[in-house]
Amino acid sequence: QVQLVESGGGLVQPGGSLNLSCAASGNIFRVSAMGWDLQAPGKERELVATVSGGGTTTYANSAKGRFTVSMDNAKNSVFLQMNSLKPDDTAVYYCYIRYRPTWSLSNLVSWGQGTLVTVSS
Repeated sequence: QVQLVESGGGLVQPGGSLNLSCAASGNIFRVSAMGWDLQAPGKERELVATVSGGGTTTYANSAKGRFTVSMDNAKNSVFLQMNSLKPDDTAVYYCYIRYRPTWSLSNLVSWGQGTLVTVSS
């Protein structure tokens, strides 16, 4: 497994902004995708946004127009710029990487520990 370090979560008022960061390190041969999921209390984990190794982005309907995902290929890092935050955005956000390791032909996925985003006045 690779190591993922997340940062950027916290408490923000409705309408505010946050930027989440996630950096991966380890025996990575090729990155196929990086992105973010969220899990709200009592609900299933769901996609927020993802970016492929080729630069294609995908967003949940709730994130479109408000969030922007980007990736730094050289640093194996992914970012999530969140604007116009709503109370419903409150959740733990988990970054992930889908990759081929240096020691296998398998397509693997690793997850970060999660960072809590709380949107409240």
